[in-house]
Order: sequence, then C-alpha cells, then structure tokens
Amino acid sequence: MKCKFAVLFLFIAVPCVFSLPLEELVGTENAARLHSGSISETQMKKPALKLLPRFAELQQLAAVSMSELDPSLAVETLYLYKKPELVADWNDTQRANLFNQLLAISTLTGIEYFSASRNTMRTFYEYSSVIDGQSSKNQLPDPVFEQPPAQYTLFARQKDLTFGDNIYRYEYTAAADALIFIQENITAMSYGIIPAVGKNKLRSILAVIDCGDSLLIYAVSMAKAASIPGMTDRVGNSFRNRADAVYKWFASGADKAF
Repeated sequence: MKCKFAVLFLFIAVPCVFSLPLEELVGTENAARLHSGSISETQMKKPALKLLPRFAELQQLAAVSMSELDPSLAVETLYLYKKPELVADWNDTQRANLFNQLLAISTLTGIEYFSASRNTMRTFYEYSSVIDGQSSKNQLPDPVFEQPPAQYTLFARQKDLTFGDNIYRYEYTAAADALIFIQENITAMSYGIIPAVGKNKLRSILAVIDCGDSLLIYAVSMAKAASIPGMTDRVGNSFRNRADAVYKWFASGADKAF
C-alpha cells in the first residue's frame, strides 16, 4: 500500500506518495525481462502460479480461485505498460479513468487476437455488453464511476467466435495501488460443437498495479478444461493469445487516461 505522510512548510501540507517498486512485485530477474517484452507461463495438469506478483490482495484472490476451481490449465502473462513522461504515481482522476476502462465491456466488441490454429488475426468478441442479470440479459450501458468502489460486480454477455455466446460474471476490486477483476463463466463454453469448459470452470484475472512510472499488468486464465485429447492445448494457446488482445485493449484505453 502507499505510504503517505505530511510535511508542514509555510502552513501547506504536502503529501508524499511512494508506489510499489517493480522489483519487489516480480523479482529482479523478471523486472529486467519485462523491459524487453511480456513474460508468459503455461502449465497443465496441476498448475501453480509462477508469475503471480507479490501483492497481498491479488495473491489472496488468486488463491481462492485456485482452491475453488482446482484447474487443469493455467496461462499467466506479465506486461509492463510505460506511462507518459513526467507521470509518476496515478492520481485519483487517472485511477478512476483506468477503472472505468476496465468496466467498458462494450468496447471489447470487435477486438482481434492472433489465432494460432488459423495462423491469422481473428475477431475475439463479436458482441460484448453489460447486462442486468444472468437470467434477464437486458443490455445496459457500461458503468462509469467518479471514484472506484472497493468492490463491484457486473454481468456481461459476450459472443466469442471460438467459444460461443456466453454469460460471465465480473468481480472488481479496487485497492490504493491496484485495480483487479475476475471473470467467471456462468454458462458452458464450447469449441464449435465440442464441449471445452463447463459452467463456472473458468477464472480469468486481470490486475493493474501502479509502479510509479509504469503499470504492471498481470493476466491469468485458469480453467478446468474438458478431458478430450488436444483440447487442453487448444484452450491454452487460445488463452495466451487472447491475453495479448485484452492487454492491447487496456493499453489503448490507458493512453487516454493519463
């Protein structure tokens, strides 16, 4: 958490804010590697999270998801988003802008990812919208907050050209130094006509952590994939490339937040 103290000088209180050092979050080696590009890990059967940043709220949320799901697959990726020059720790307005970007579910419509099986770019979500509930499914506008709430839940309908038309629950957590969401599938996901991931058998976590001149982005998708030969590999490859697409979507919004 950020450490704040006030220094009285000419009767003016000046706040001093210290963000989380990247090296403390991911270790010296990974911190150096991140300046050259993203880092990814894919594990199957009994996965353990190897890239999970040392951030208490995130570690707790990830541990609960792992325990509840007992996944057969986990795909992790770390990214480093460089803020514009002269921007240090995020201020309240920037933090709210970034939170609202994560809530902008409708703007995921039409984003693309690289399809390894087709060796080409492909539409990720043909349709993406916030809805008023998992049963009624009435479309709602993306929510907007002036101040991020500590906890927030929304439901979304998202038509994925690979895994079909599904309902998801998004659970948001806003801490002083981080914004986190967990996506869970409410409906079963299929790969064409082949069952791929049963309902409530997917958790995707995206965490945005303030590191002063940069944002550390951690993405993990963990799933109890169908035990069909080759299905786990297909799902794993898809999750990794989709994480890249979601990161690019977030980074595009972050460019406007600062």
